[in-house]
Amino acid sequence: MPRHEQHQIRYCRLCQDKVERVDYKDEKRLARFITEQGKMVPRRVTRTCGRHQRQLAEAIKRARFMALLPYVGRHHRHG
Repeated sequence: MPRHEQHQIRYCRLCQDKVERVDYKDEKRLARFITEQGKMVPRRVTRTCGRHQRQLAEAIKRARFMALLPYVGRHHRHG
């Protein structure tokens, strides 16, 4: 089998759902793209296309500013 056929086909979930513009008010959708620590999940993990990843980053930042999403996750105290 040729090398290029061994790789799994990548797809963008947002393209499949026909999302034209990522909305910062859609907290449930945005929450899927941030970790428990509040960090944005990278594109190579979420398998989103470049266009939607840029829109996600902007929407997450706006949602944080509007206090819809946290800047950081829960703080765990050790000791």
